[in-house]
Amino acid sequence: MSTSSSADQDEPPADSGRESDRAVSRSDSGSGEDSLDCLPDCITRCPLTPSLSPQKRTTSQSKTEPPLLRTNKRTIYTAGRPPWYNVTGTTFKEAFVIGLCGGSASGKTTVANKIIEALDVPWVVLLSMDSFYKVLNKDAQELAARNEYNFDHPDAFDFELLVIVLRKLKKGKSIKVPVYDFTTHCRRKEWKTVYGANVVIFEGILAFANKELLKLLDMKVFVDTDSDIRLIRRLKRDVSQRGRDINGIIKQYNKFVKPAFEQYIEPTVPLADIVVPRGGDNFVALDLIVQHVHSQLEKREINVRSALASAHQGQPLPETLSVLKSTPQVRGMHTIIRNKETNRDEFIFYSKRLMRLLIEHALSFLPLKPVSVETPQGGVYDGMWLSGKRITGVSILRAGETMEQALTAVCKDIRLGKILIQTNHDTGEPELHYLRLPKDISEDYVILMDSTVSTGAAALMAVRVLLDHDVPEDKIFLLSLLMAEMGVHSVAYAFPKVRIITTAVDKEVNEHFHIIPGIGNFGDRYFGTDAPSDWCESDDGMDF
Repeated sequence: MSTSSSADQDEPPADSGRESDRAVSRSDSGSGEDSLDCLPDCITRCPLTPSLSPQKRTTSQSKTEPPLLRTNKRTIYTAGRPPWYNVTGTTFKEAFVIGLCGGSASGKTTVANKIIEALDVPWVVLLSMDSFYKVLNKDAQELAARNEYNFDHPDAFDFELLVIVLRKLKKGKSIKVPVYDFTTHCRRKEWKTVYGANVVIFEGILAFANKELLKLLDMKVFVDTDSDIRLIRRLKRDVSQRGRDINGIIKQYNKFVKPAFEQYIEPTVPLADIVVPRGGDNFVALDLIVQHVHSQLEKREINVRSALASAHQGQPLPETLSVLKSTPQVRGMHTIIRNKETNRDEFIFYSKRLMRLLIEHALSFLPLKPVSVETPQGGVYDGMWLSGKRITGVSILRAGETMEQALTAVCKDIRLGKILIQTNHDTGEPELHYLRLPKDISEDYVILMDSTVSTGAAALMAVRVLLDHDVPEDKIFLLSLLMAEMGVHSVAYAFPKVRIITTAVDKEVNEHFHIIPGIGNFGDRYFGTDAPSDWCESDDGMDF
């Protein structure tokens, strides 16, 4: 599996109204609302080595640990997600889903964590069935308080919601996972957001108990542990982590847990592709699982960038493209920012002027509805109003972030999101490293910003991310100061309803995928930095 080089970036500032940061790494994951508040236990672990004992928990454990390392001064992104779609923008590879089944306290989570460590691939999600207990009514909560509610029966789980969530996650969509509180026996108000899985590890006592659920599992693993060991583990866990008394635990075990295992869980062993005796201590079985997953992932790799470079040649520019009118003022500003002798201050000044004109031009394409207002003189003015809830700006870091100031100057109180996409220097492919999007972005018109677009690979990935978060295609507006014809065609072919807006379109792209005549490395010229010699210009404003 290819992984990207580490990339240093200033940590994006937190914005009000934002949903959580979303990035998933080789960890027990599942949601990202607090994903930047913690670090992976170790960035480089040896495969299949015993890990630290699990932390105490009182809620279902579907959570995210992102592929990054944080220091006092910077955030280092350590792994990226390669394309999960083809040149048509369609998801071509679903996440590989491993189902882990076994009795209560059999060590399913331990096995899952050791598989994640040994896989050593980015963007892995651990989804716990514990998150999908049904909401209990008052009578059921009273039974649960007396240890008389059967949490091990299939009726205790919300299989309908579980199937919907896992199906969407498998297809690459952003999903929300409930958080179940074991102390109050109800769901918390805040749900966790999960996005970007290459591999999903789904674990639960009844993981094989539903026919629709079984159809979503690419690999089924049963964790087989001696019943006495499982009882001892359950006693330790429920006393120390869930605040329950020993007598109540034993009563519940004999009345519900043991019968449920014999009736619903043990009979599903024949459905398993692999049975793992002794749980997390069975390194031979874990190695076999990891080898199989690696072989399946390798079959799903695709080269998007080279495919884009050879596609759509000689075709007319699409109708969805709008180029700012090339007035003498616009051509004069282009002359200044394209001139390699222009100093940084002038480059920034005239770039900002062009950005402001571009934003104003783009806003004219937003749908408006007629509205009448009363003037201070008592008259009525028939005007226009935005036909929609709101506008959100999303920048492709880092060069796209330079356009945010122009956007906020024109659109008051606009919400902002960020997407970090960089080139993997081993494969030449774009990789998604980080994203932070506002809540309920699916209801908004989204202005997607990047300084330049060459092949369109980064823009394609960014649009795909927005679609995965249920933003309608016809509500996405891609804005760029400069685009190559190749990039225009790539985006328009994959997403024909996306409006593409720019100040200029250049015809050529050279063998290094740089726009000709182009503008140079926009990010370096704007921020006054010099890229390393092996850094593709597309990482900071040249696109790819």
